Amino acid sequence: MPNLKKILVVVALALTTGAAAAAAQQPGAQATQVMASRADLEALAGQLEQAAQSGTYTSDQRARFRSQALRVRARLTNGDFQVGDRIYLQVFAETTLTDTFTVRGGREIMLPAIGPVPLAGVLRTELTEYLRQRLEQYVRNPQVRAQALIRVGIYGGVTRQGYYTVPVDITVDEAFRLAGGLSPLAEMDNITVERGQDILYDGTYLEQVIAEGRTLDDLSIQAGDRFRIPQTNPQQGVFRSLQTVQILFSFALTLISIVSIFGN
Repeated sequence: MPNLKKILVVVALALTTGAAAAAAQQPGAQATQVMASRADLEALAGQLEQAAQSGTYTSDQRARFRSQALRVRARLTNGDFQVGDRIYLQVFAETTLTDTFTVRGGREIMLPAIGPVPLAGVLRTELTEYLRQRLEQYVRNPQVRAQALIRVGIYGGVTRQGYYTVPVDITVDEAFRLAGGLSPLAEMDNITVERGQDILYDGTYLEQVIAEGRTLDDLSIQAGDRFRIPQTNPQQGVFRSLQTVQILFSFALTLISIVSIFGN
């Protein structure tokens, strides 16, 4: 039977296949600094749904694929923006519209002299073009740049625990560096991503995705999600070291006794 973790990694990478290929054609672009397009997500949802119906996998594996497919479909329908997200908007030559705006109830931002702009159903990859089209009604030939920001929690084995407002196109390890970096006691193979009471990702799969330089958007991270990084208990480490010393000391005494016996 195919290894589930390998299948999940392949499916996760499908998020960025199209976008990464496009980025590679631009000078200086980095394949890891991309976000999932609507076509990428449609392809991913189809792959997950197909896997969920395959008899190749166990019932638990198929249930996991179904759950992931539903999350991707919900993302396609509802868009990426949640209440509390922030958007840095830059409209060249329009200083009143160049600012950071917070997504309000109803999934909209309030722009000066323009009013509410709804974001329901809009993906992060669509944000700049969507806002440009909206602003065309008020500004002649607007030149627009927009960047999505979200608040994520980073707790456990980092220097500074807490919530951080970060761009969605940074890698997971870059987010950890904003929190002061991982502590020497961090257990990388036990990191989890939590949303409410649910665990979205964990274990070796998440460790591999982090090692591959995947972005927060690649993992479909939303505002309020938390990275939980367990740490080795330093007291346990000291206790184990003392146990090792005691064992070695006992072994040394035994060896000395044996040498003394045979020496006599």
